[in-house]
Amino acid sequence: MHDIRAIRADPAAFDAAMARRGLAPQSAVVIALDDARREAIRTTEAAQSRRNELSREIGAAMKRGEHGEAARLKEEVAAAAIAAASADPTARAWELEDELSRLPNLLDQDVPEGADETSNRILKTIGEPREIEWAKQHFELGEALGLMDFATATRLSGSRFVVLKGQLARLERALGQFMLGLHTDTHGYTEVNPPLLVNAATLFGTNQLPKFEEDLFRTAGEQVGTQEETGTPLYRPGAHFLIPTAEVPLTNLVADQVIPEPLEPLRFTALTPCFRSEAGSAGRDTRGMLRQHQFSKVEMVSITRPEDSDAEHERMTRCAEAVLTALGLTWRRMFLCAGDTGFGAARTYDLEVWLPGQKAWREISSCSNCRDFQARRMKSRFKRGKEMVLPHTLNGSGVAVGRALIAVMETHQQPDGSILVPEVLRPWMGTDVIGVRGLSAPAGPGQSPGS
Repeated sequence: MHDIRAIRADPAAFDAAMARRGLAPQSAVVIALDDARREAIRTTEAAQSRRNELSREIGAAMKRGEHGEAARLKEEVAAAAIAAASADPTARAWELEDELSRLPNLLDQDVPEGADETSNRILKTIGEPREIEWAKQHFELGEALGLMDFATATRLSGSRFVVLKGQLARLERALGQFMLGLHTDTHGYTEVNPPLLVNAATLFGTNQLPKFEEDLFRTAGEQVGTQEETGTPLYRPGAHFLIPTAEVPLTNLVADQVIPEPLEPLRFTALTPCFRSEAGSAGRDTRGMLRQHQFSKVEMVSITRPEDSDAEHERMTRCAEAVLTALGLTWRRMFLCAGDTGFGAARTYDLEVWLPGQKAWREISSCSNCRDFQARRMKSRFKRGKEMVLPHTLNGSGVAVGRALIAVMETHQQPDGSILVPEVLRPWMGTDVIGVRGLSAPAGPGQSPGS
C-alpha cells in the first residue's frame, strides 16, 4: 500500500515509478479520489457544525414561542443531515484505499530495467550446468520407479496433482525436514506451525487480495461487500482461503500491532502445504510436478527495522542458497528486472537450479524485500521514541520442496535410473540410493523399513 501523502508531495516521481512497472500515470486518479475524500470530510464537518448551531437556535426559538421559526430551523437541520450523509467520507476513503491497494510496490532504484525475464541479471553461478545425453526428466524417472503416480492423482483430485509413494514420498519428507532444521538450528529462524486457512483480511495484508483473488482457493462463502475502512472484500461467515504460501500467516503475525522495536530482525520459518489455482497457466508445464495446485514449501519471513532490511535481504538469500549447495545442485542467483518483479516486492532475487533432464534453468526460490508496503496494509508498526515507524517485511522460499525433489532427482540420476541421495538427506532416508523399480532401500540404523 502507498502513502497518499508521498504521492501528493511528488506526483511526477510516483508516475515515473509506476511507468517502470509498465503502468500509465496513476497520481491524478488517486489524488482526485483523495480530494473527494477531503471534500467529503469538510462537508460532513461543516454540516455537523451547522447542525449544532441550528440546535441552539431551535432551543432559543422555542423559548421565545416562535414555533414557526423552530419548525423552519428543523427543516434546515434535516437538510444538513442529508448533505452530511450524501458526502459519506467513509465511502470516499474506501474508494481511495481500494485504488491504492491495486497499485504495485515502488521498485528500488537499482532494479534492472526490462519488460520480462529476459532482462533479469545473473549475479552469480555456482557449479557448471551439465549436459547429460541420457538424462531423463523427473516424471520419467519417478514413473519408471513406480513411485510417482499422476494418473491416480488425476482420478482423485484432477489435473496438477501427484501421488508420491515409497522412497520418493520419503525423499520429499526428508527434504522438508532438512530445510526446516537448517533454518532453525543454523540460521536462527523461529519455527512456526501456522493455520493453513486464513481470512480475507490476512490475505489483504500480504497483497494477495484484491489483486490475485483468482489464484486462490476459497473454501466457502460468497463475497457480500467490502469493508468500508480498508477495502478488504467481505465474505459470508465461514469463508476462508487456503494459503498460497506460508508468507501469508507468518507476515501477518505482526498485523494490527505495535511491536517493540526489534534490535535484531524477527525471523520466522514454516514448512507447509501451499495451494494455488494456477490461474492463467493453462498449457504451461503440464507434465510433471513443476506447476501443481498443491505443493510443500519451507518459507522464511523477516520483520526488520527499515535500516536493516537490505542486509537482511542478502542474509535471507544466502540461507536459501545454503540449501541448494548442501544438496549438491547447480544454481544461480538472478536479480529480477522491473517487469519481472512481483507486485508486492521492491526488489527480488530469484534462485534458479539447473535441471539436466529438462536441460533448462528453473526457479526454486524467490527472496523479496517488500520495504514498508505490506506493513502499511497490515497496520503494523513499532514505536521508536515518540515516533511510530513502519517495519520492513521480507519473504523468501527456503526452498520449494517439490522443486527441490525434482532437482535432486534430475541432478543425481544414474544411467540405470536410480537416484543418488545427497549425503545431508541420508539420516532421514536410511539409504544412499533410490533403486530401480522393484527394489527397496535398506533401512537405516535403528529404523524399520518405511519408518
